Amino acid sequence: MKERFPDTKALIFDCDGTLVDSLGLYALAWPAGLRSTGHAMEPSWYLERGGFSGDMLMDAFEQEVGQTLDRAQVMKAVWSTYSEGIDELAEIAAVTAIAREFHGRLPMAVASSGPSDFVRLSLRSLGLDVLFDAIVTIEDVAAAKPAPDLFLEAARRLGMAPGDCLVFEDSVQGVQAAKAAGCNVIDVRELLEEAAEA
Repeated sequence: MKERFPDTKALIFDCDGTLVDSLGLYALAWPAGLRSTGHAMEPSWYLERGGFSGDMLMDAFEQEVGQTLDRAQVMKAVWSTYSEGIDELAEIAAVTAIAREFHGRLPMAVASSGPSDFVRLSLRSLGLDVLFDAIVTIEDVAAAKPAPDLFLEAARRLGMAPGDCLVFEDSVQGVQAAKAAGCNVIDVRELLEEAAEA
């Protein structure tokens, strides 16, 4: 990493799909949330939209069913299912190893389009929260990825220029957001492929 990006002064990590293998749990939790309103969401429909914020996902689902739904009710049911399954969560070792390696050596932040409660629960459940100097979530900014807001805010909280930050991301929207913020970015999907081939 230091060879590819020698001027890196800080690291910023996405959470879901980057640090934490949570997509399978969300693929159960979101359909459960929608069932509370009498609607069915296939897990595959959710997985095709990995990287969407909750509001973006609800916008797309409401457009599909042609109905405005009670989002507070949906999120309450999503939270219930997600938190009940939290013990099934696993870290993504190829990425968390980097976070552990640079903990205390470089400033580090998490920047996630997820809600704060979900992100903090995920990190805390795996003991990852203690690695980071800042945790930025959708409640902290005006716009979700692919807007650059989350990464700009994470860099600000670390006291760094965005160009000095290296971002780890797993989604198309996240990579776009990092580039729009002026950060360097590593697509962790490539890291995972390299790890699988090693």
